[in-house]
Amino acid sequence: MFGVSPSTAAVASSPKLLDRVRWLLRVKHYSIRTEQAYVDWIRRYILFHRKRHPSEMGEKEISEFLTHLAVEKHVAASTQNQAFAAILFLYQQVLERKLDFIDNVQRVTRPAKLPVVFTPGEARAVLAQLKGDYRLMAELLYGSGLRLMECLRLRIKDVDFGYNRITIRDGKGLHERMALLPQQLRRPLRILSESRSCIDKMSPAAAAGSICRLH
Repeated sequence: MFGVSPSTAAVASSPKLLDRVRWLLRVKHYSIRTEQAYVDWIRRYILFHRKRHPSEMGEKEISEFLTHLAVEKHVAASTQNQAFAAILFLYQQVLERKLDFIDNVQRVTRPAKLPVVFTPGEARAVLAQLKGDYRLMAELLYGSGLRLMECLRLRIKDVDFGYNRITIRDGKGLHERMALLPQQLRRPLRILSESRSCIDKMSPAAAAGSICRLH
């Protein structure tokens, strides 16, 4: 297999290394999206070097992979930075190995593009096409500034109708913060809150798995 010894290929393809990466990411409370991205980049790094185990590689191989992303794959600067962060996490946190300065890396130099932002009219037109829970969730994203995973994890108990605010728990970086509750979302959220009271009256068996979230 590309001149790689069977033992080396077996170690590199073993799920144990990636399982260790996942476990440590969760211990350090990284988000699930970051976990998925880091594991994917580490897998790509190993495959790029023909399934050599990362413990057998170092600064030279890291530089080659990052340069490949810039020159051959034409990735954005943020993508190259994320790949670099994933590989640094692998070596420093999982393999507990200190790396020397990594030079000779072809960095992405293309300027960042300005994001495309909806006008208020365009946002209302998109929301008008949504129904039910999907519309409520989209209105929370737009009106309260919630991130997608924050919205998916939101519980009714974190909605404060008295102060018109939403408490975001375990947000990015494990920080808690407050978001505004738009007036037009008070009624649909109250209806959802009342459905929680129905769940509370169910038997434990019937209520199992019925935690009141917005999905």
